Amino acid sequence: MTTIKEQARYLGDFANFARHASTTFVFIIIAIVCAVSLFFNSRLDLFRESHKVPNNLYSVYCDEITARFSEFYHSFSTVIGAQIIISAINTMLTAIFVLVVHLPYGWIVVGLTFLCGLFPIVGNVVSNTVIVFIGFQVSPKIAFIALIFLIVIHKLEYFLNSKIVGARIRNPIWLTLIGLIIGEKLMGVPGMILSPVILNYLRVEMSKIEVTRTGARSGQPPVERIGRAS
Repeated sequence: MTTIKEQARYLGDFANFARHASTTFVFIIIAIVCAVSLFFNSRLDLFRESHKVPNNLYSVYCDEITARFSEFYHSFSTVIGAQIIISAINTMLTAIFVLVVHLPYGWIVVGLTFLCGLFPIVGNVVSNTVIVFIGFQVSPKIAFIALIFLIVIHKLEYFLNSKIVGARIRNPIWLTLIGLIIGEKLMGVPGMILSPVILNYLRVEMSKIEVTRTGARSGQPPVERIGRAS
């Protein structure tokens, strides 16, 4: 009876794994098809020339959606591209440190440093904690040297962020941390990666909207009018 129950449990676990794996595989195929389709033709209104009314509601909304996707892609390339460069520099310096001190599990540490470097702020904390912990397994001296090295790298990364990303993102650290937490709760790891992109996109889009106040001079309560800046 116990064997039958164990086999049923194993079959149930395998069925759940197969279901999640097949769902993930289907989503990957759909994402590849969407990416290829957008690469060859990114237009939403495919037959705009055949419309009787040139500037119809559908065509105008397609133009606006295309513009929003273009801005989001620009935000993605700005944030993720800069973060990849910063992570690569951080990984290269960490690899040199690992080779010099002969830290165990060197290739795993280097790979983990690069992957964690894709997550702003939080990724550095995770990779630094792992490196110091591995250093303690060798000797307290190596752990102390690793801690000093990682502090220097952390300060260097602040400099790199200001130079590489610069004034293009302009989000405070606390807002980035809140975005990472919300992204992780909503979408897990992909949400943490996308949260700085979405924050930057919202900042860029909202910066284009002009808010004017009227009625302040006549003694009436001011009325805010919102309009998109040209």
